[in-house]
Amino acid sequence: MTATVENKRSPFLIEFYRSAVGKKWVMGLTGVAIILFVLAHMVGNWKIFFPDVGGIPEIDLYAETLRTLFFPIMPEQVVLWIMRTGLIVVFLFHIHAAYALTIMNRRARAEEYQGPRKYLVANYASRTMRVSGTIFLAFVVFHIADLTLGVQPMAPETWARGEVYANFVATFSRAPVTAFYVLSMALLALHLYHGAWSMFQSLGINHPRFNVWRRGFAVGLAVVVFAGNAVMPLAVLFGFVG
Repeated sequence: MTATVENKRSPFLIEFYRSAVGKKWVMGLTGVAIILFVLAHMVGNWKIFFPDVGGIPEIDLYAETLRTLFFPIMPEQVVLWIMRTGLIVVFLFHIHAAYALTIMNRRARAEEYQGPRKYLVANYASRTMRVSGTIFLAFVVFHIADLTLGVQPMAPETWARGEVYANFVATFSRAPVTAFYVLSMALLALHLYHGAWSMFQSLGINHPRFNVWRRGFAVGLAVVVFAGNAVMPLAVLFGFVG
């Protein structure tokens, strides 16, 4: 009597994510979430330019509001940490899907010949995305340590918990930190340009008549993210804020 072993299928979502199409959808959806976060974070930080309210910098009030979301229904900072955890999960899925798709593309290239021009264009885009994404990830780690946790090897005495405005001015008064921030924003803009352009294709919105619109959206997003984020530390460095 021959025993037959039935292959147990994983749940649909897991099977879908294992496919190239599933990973592209994850890249697209997590990309949308990251873009929304970047824009919301940028707009929130623009409060560095707003006048004080009752002697308290408005950006400090904004930060306090985030820390006390749904308080006293929820304990202080719980909702904020839930959002931070969700964002970390989004980043991890985005990075894993990008890595897995890169591996799948390499295997496909080994089996299917590509013309020199097609290969160079695809390889340039993928290498640029990997480099810019890696450097920006390093910046995020530094930025959180510097402003959120107060780990400042260059000037540890300048950080104070809850004083966002003072911490912001102190950290961006240092030219190397501002230069690193502006460079990171340039790389983020480049990354978002490539990501926004390919995001629609990942989500199945890919037609020649939409290409002009897609290109305009990608360029506009990159310009807004770079200019909107770079203006703040530069304003501090050159004495317009502080």
